[in-house]
Amino acid sequence: MTALTRVLLALSLCAATLPAYAAITVTDDTGATVTLPAPAQRVISLAPHVTELLYAAGGGAKMVGAVSYSDYPPEAKQLPRVGDNKALDLERIVALKPDLIVVWRHGNAQRQLDRLRELHVPLFFSEPHRLDDVAVSLTKLGQLLGTSSTADAAAAAYRRDIATLRTQYTSRPPVSVFYQVWDQPLMTLNGDHMISDVIALCGGRNVFAKLEPLVPTVSTEAVLAANPEAIVTAAPGATKPDTPLPQLATWRAWPSLTAVANNNLFAVDGDLINRPAPRIAQGAKQLCEDLEAARSHRKPGAK
Repeated sequence: MTALTRVLLALSLCAATLPAYAAITVTDDTGATVTLPAPAQRVISLAPHVTELLYAAGGGAKMVGAVSYSDYPPEAKQLPRVGDNKALDLERIVALKPDLIVVWRHGNAQRQLDRLRELHVPLFFSEPHRLDDVAVSLTKLGQLLGTSSTADAAAAAYRRDIATLRTQYTSRPPVSVFYQVWDQPLMTLNGDHMISDVIALCGGRNVFAKLEPLVPTVSTEAVLAANPEAIVTAAPGATKPDTPLPQLATWRAWPSLTAVANNNLFAVDGDLINRPAPRIAQGAKQLCEDLEAARSHRKPGAK
């Protein structure tokens, strides 16, 4: 065996021991194709819900950066910060050398997204619209991370949680709901928002589902005319305050409003219901229990 033959043989043996990866291709939530030559090893999250999705999909060890308010799971608090929903630290992002950036299209400014594209780092846009989309997102991220076994298990567990709630509550007597996003100006959500999907899961009906903007501004008069049976808002931390939050307590000025008359002013933990990630199943459970309480508050003979 010549020296050249021995070298070629050694090289072939080394090549045989190297991990072989086929290119990974998925479609993101904008319909764009995202292709990686191998599973991502250095991932940056540009939204708190994305951070939760990545950890749930088994990618915690591959996370090298995240935006502010990425606080779940607890270890996410230790990740280097690369900005927030108002401004990204592009220099920090470049320094972290990511091979995948997961972006929230509606939370990051278009100008900065254009700058990110100039980095030629693969971008996956995460924008789940329906409850079932969360499980789909977990599966796709697991493919990109090379952690499909963990991601698929998380997706299956999430689907079971949602299916349990759907079986228990969707066919219950309907409850009309005004979901209050903000009080000044008064803002709500239309039927295209995932929270409206949660309301429907619980057997509720979003009274402003047909409005055109995703987050429409409404008047107090419009709410009074809709006369919802329950008014719900998001609150940080405690989900069952002993006294209504100020933005809910203001509705007591209209005691004839059904939600007020029946004491159906509810607050759900905002981190659980606002983020399209697996914990939204917990937020949905809280809301379903609140709407079930609203049913129990009905006066005899009321529908």
